[in-house]
Amino acid sequence: MRIETDRLVLRSWRAEDVDDFLEVNSDPEVMATLGPVMDREQVAALIVRMQRIETEHGYCFWAMERGEDHKVIGWCGVIRGWAGPVDGLPEIGWRMRRDCWGKGYVTEGASATLDWLFAQRPDPAAYAITNTDNYRSRAVMERLGMVYQPEMDFDHPALAADDPLLHHVTYRITREEWTAR
Repeated sequence: MRIETDRLVLRSWRAEDVDDFLEVNSDPEVMATLGPVMDREQVAALIVRMQRIETEHGYCFWAMERGEDHKVIGWCGVIRGWAGPVDGLPEIGWRMRRDCWGKGYVTEGASATLDWLFAQRPDPAAYAITNTDNYRSRAVMERLGMVYQPEMDFDHPALAADDPLLHHVTYRITREEWTAR
């Protein structure tokens, strides 16, 4: 899989991506609204999981590579959601290095993901979820034209009842809304 934008390449994962992606997942500030920081073994296992998902479905949260230097700066793509109200639905998602925040990379990658999803799949809508307090991701969702769905708020089933990341919100954009933007 390979999707190119002006500044990014979204592509299938490679074993050699572990160290670059470790820089993302071991940063406490990046992970503050996503979950605990990860070590190299956990990141390698996460990449293997994404490779399995891509093999099974034909897509995943792909490696997000910066075009100018070919460095993996995060991930962006789509999976079949498994948590709460997005179970079985197309869920777009992203995660990116802190030193790349504020440069529009996530919006660019997520836009390319939505273009791909609606061109390649019959799904009538795409969804995104995040912790209630992840205002950066919520802002991206809104820039994409996604609309907050308060009736789809949920407590993430993989988190403990006292976890500060427990409460999640859901955003949606329909195929028609994306096409009309």
